[in-house]
Amino acid sequence: MSYLILVRHGQSVWNLEKKFTGWVDVNLTENGKSEAKKAGELIKQEKIEVNLYYSSFQLRAKNTLKIIQEELQDFKEVKNAWELNERHYGALTGLNKEEMKKKLGEEKVHQFRRSWDQRPDPLDKKNPYHPLNIETYKEVPPEKIPDTESLKDTYERVIKFYKKEIENKTTENILISAHGNSIRALCKYLFNLNDNEISKLEIPTGNPLLIDLENNKISNCKYLDQERAKDLLVF
Repeated sequence: MSYLILVRHGQSVWNLEKKFTGWVDVNLTENGKSEAKKAGELIKQEKIEVNLYYSSFQLRAKNTLKIIQEELQDFKEVKNAWELNERHYGALTGLNKEEMKKKLGEEKVHQFRRSWDQRPDPLDKKNPYHPLNIETYKEVPPEKIPDTESLKDTYERVIKFYKKEIENKTTENILISAHGNSIRALCKYLFNLNDNEISKLEIPTGNPLLIDLENNKISNCKYLDQERAKDLLVF
């Protein structure tokens, strides 16, 4: 048996401010750092030796993982992959979700956030929030950088990376620090969720999802912080 641990980063500054964040590189709040510390403590209690660590390119995911590793006193090298980044919210990036509900209506905003294949309008390439203008992404080939994404787009890049880099490591215990939508994409693939089911899946911040794997098939899964667990729609 091996383990896959999925951790959505702790609360970020823009989570707190209820902004569409996407690829903008914002850091953790103090509460987010506390969530990451608690995540590390919970993983430590499971007495699982993590063999491989993965993170997105984004500061909030990288710093969540850094805090977890400090709690585990395990400083193995981390593989950072832009393919594990959050979904790009296009022209919604930086806008307040509550204000957009008033402007566009709750249903429309819900569609943008939870639909499978609906993309917001593209973000202008001259906008300072566009990834082309953010130092973090200078290593990413420009043709790979999106102007906007649906969850389906996010799924395709995340799962392509997962199949190539992670899925075949069947004997390793792996921890991935990523984002709400990149983890939703992974859960859609791992749990074989349909397009309707994935729209209902919510991923809590800083709460490790421990997945038991036998021959690359899920035998069990649970959130380690049961007080903040969300419905997995399976098991």
